[in-house]
Amino acid sequence: MPSNAGHRSKGDDKNDKNAAPPLPAPLAVPVADSHTHLDMQSGTVEEGLAKAASVGVTTVVQVGCDLKGSRWAAETAAAHDSVHAAVALHPNEAPRIVHGDPGGTAQPPRAGGGWSRQGAREAGGDAALDEALAEIDRLAALPHVKGVGETGLDYFRTGPEGKAAQERSFRAHIEIAKRHGKALVIHDRDAHADVLRILKEEGAPERTVFHCYSGDAEMAGICAREGYFMSFAGNVTFKNAQNLRDALAVAPLELVLVETDAPFLTPAPYRGRPNAPYLVPVTVRAMAAVRGIGEDALATALATNTARAFDY
Repeated sequence: MPSNAGHRSKGDDKNDKNAAPPLPAPLAVPVADSHTHLDMQSGTVEEGLAKAASVGVTTVVQVGCDLKGSRWAAETAAAHDSVHAAVALHPNEAPRIVHGDPGGTAQPPRAGGGWSRQGAREAGGDAALDEALAEIDRLAALPHVKGVGETGLDYFRTGPEGKAAQERSFRAHIEIAKRHGKALVIHDRDAHADVLRILKEEGAPERTVFHCYSGDAEMAGICAREGYFMSFAGNVTFKNAQNLRDALAVAPLELVLVETDAPFLTPAPYRGRPNAPYLVPVTVRAMAAVRGIGEDALATALATNTARAFDY
């Protein structure tokens, strides 16, 4: 179900958990939101893009999580010059296609999109996964699709029964990204070692992005050696996220990106309220403080890095 990200609600104030946070001060140097879900935000795409552009967020990467969402991402990118698409089956989507509802959970990790509807799906088996991957392959060939993702591994909600399907899907997405010369966008939750292992076994694409980077400083060192981009979201501002700030502090500046993952992970002080691309400046300023550099210098690097990561 979409959040109220695009509108201010009745009785809106700083204590209203359903209210869209206020516009931040604009960035002097425009940046890109490297990972967002416009289809899960309320209001029109045009409204969301205009609101973001008004504060210096002039480009967004719209990310698909299932076939329906990936088709929508590709269509939206084709219709808007400021939108680039990434297409994939989310790690939690693959086992749902194969098994219906692996690991004994029918609860979705997020709202919106076909893969997140509550309740178990009818099992489709490996053939259904192959069919879905073939459609992702077709979409990945489109010129306005700049990334293959979000793919990877998620051990938080998928039980042991779903790991094989996740891994098979992840390996297939890596191959698709390399064959089409697209960026690989990785979702890694509670699976750091296995994600890094599979990337090494398969050979990572030239441009690989750890979306919503969730590792520590040690893992940031590994990513740096491999040339993987690390994209930081609003949770880098959370009080209990010192590990993310430690990672950001040591990540090479040329490998750092910023994202919203909207409508999720709204940065402090608006945590728990609907997120949207226009809130990127809040996270950029927090990141600049961690790095000890000016926000203009950081924004310049972020803009350059995102264009390089997604080849636009």
